[in-house]
Amino acid sequence: MPLIVKDFTWEQTDKVVFITVPLKGVKANKVDIFSSEEYLKVSYPPYLFECLLYAPVEDGDSVAQVGNGAVVFKLLKKEGDKWPQLQSDLAEDKSSMKAKREEAFAKAEEKAKERDRRKAEEKRANEKYVLNEIMKAEEEERSRIEKTKESERQQATQELEAWKEEQRLAAEKEKERLMEERRKEEAAEREKRKEQERIQRRQTRGKKASIFEENAEGAPKREVGKISVSFTHREFPTPERESVRPKEEEWLKKQAEARRIVELEDENLSEEEKNPMWLRDKGNEFFKAGNLEAAINAYSHALRLNHTLHSCLSNRAACHLKMRNFFKCIEDCSKALELLVPKVQQNADSRLKCHVRRGTALCQLEMYVEGLQDYEAALKLDPNNEQLRTDSEKIRHIIQTETVS
Repeated sequence: MPLIVKDFTWEQTDKVVFITVPLKGVKANKVDIFSSEEYLKVSYPPYLFECLLYAPVEDGDSVAQVGNGAVVFKLLKKEGDKWPQLQSDLAEDKSSMKAKREEAFAKAEEKAKERDRRKAEEKRANEKYVLNEIMKAEEEERSRIEKTKESERQQATQELEAWKEEQRLAAEKEKERLMEERRKEEAAEREKRKEQERIQRRQTRGKKASIFEENAEGAPKREVGKISVSFTHREFPTPERESVRPKEEEWLKKQAEARRIVELEDENLSEEEKNPMWLRDKGNEFFKAGNLEAAINAYSHALRLNHTLHSCLSNRAACHLKMRNFFKCIEDCSKALELLVPKVQQNADSRLKCHVRRGTALCQLEMYVEGLQDYEAALKLDPNNEQLRTDSEKIRHIIQTETVS
C-alpha cells in the first residue's frame, strides 16, 4: 500500500501554477513522473503523489524538474484566471479519480502512438530524401561518365577521319606524281621519235625516192617504227639464277643497311649516341621518368640506326598509347610483331605486350572486334592471366551490346 504525499506546496499566478513535491530522501533516478492536461502523478516507492487539477493546463508547454530533494512542476494554464484551489472536487471521489487517471493514461498512450507515427513518417521521409539524393548523385555520375565517353568517342572519330583524310591526300599526291612522271615520259618519247625522224630525213635527203615514200609512183609511205627493249637493272654482273637469289638479296640488304648507317653519321654525336642499345636503355629511363616525348625521340633514333629492334618499336608504342596517339601505337605494334619471328617461347612475352597494346588502342578507337582478336591472341600466350581474361570479357560484352542495340 503506497504512502500518499500530502506535504506538497503550490503557488500560482494568472498564467502559471508551481507545485513542489518533496522526495523524502529518495534518489532522483528512482522517481517516476507522469503528467497530462488534468492529472499529475509522482511515484517514488513507497510514496505516491496524485493530483487531479482544478482546470486543464498546456501539457506540451509545461515542465517538471527533479533536483534538490524535490520535484517542481511548472504548469501553464489554458485560461488566465486564478484557481480557488489546486485539485478538482472530483479528486475526493475514487471512481472519478480512477476514471480521470485511466483517461489520462489513454490520452498519453495515444499521444505516444501519434508521436511514434510522426517519427516513423519523418524517418521514412528522410530515408526517401536520402534515397532520392543518392539516385540523383548516381544519375549525375552516369551522365558525367557518358559525356566523357562521348567526348573520347568524338575525339577518336575526329582522329580517325583526320587520318583517313591524310591518307586520301597522300594517295592523291602519289597519283598526281605518277601521272606527272608518265606525262614527262610520254613527252620525252615523243621528242625522241621526232628527233629520230629528223635524223632519218637528213639521211635520206637528196636520195632517189623509193617505194617507202609517197612520191614513189604514188604508193603510200610505210610508217617507220622502232622497238624499244628494256632490261631489268641488276647489281651483279652475272646472270640471275634462282638458286643464288636469297644470298644476293641478303647481300643487298646488308649493303643498304650499311649505307643508311653511314648517312646517319654525325660528328656531333658521341659514341654512346651511335649505339642503338644505349639509346634503347636511355628511352626506357625517360619512359619511367614520365618524359614520353624524350623516350619517343630516343627509340626513334635507335630504330634509324637499327630498324630490327622490336623492343624499341614495342616501347615506342607504349609511349604513343599513353599520349593517345592510337594509330601510331597500332603501327608500331604491327611492325614489332612482324619482326618477332619465328614465334617461339623466348619472344612470347614481347608478343604478348604488343598484342595487348594494339588491342587497347583498337578498343579506344571503338574497333572492338579487332581489339578482341588481339586480346584473345594475348590470352593464348598467357592463359592464366586473369586480368586479360576479365578485359576480354568486357570487350566481348560491349560487342554483344552493340550488336543487340
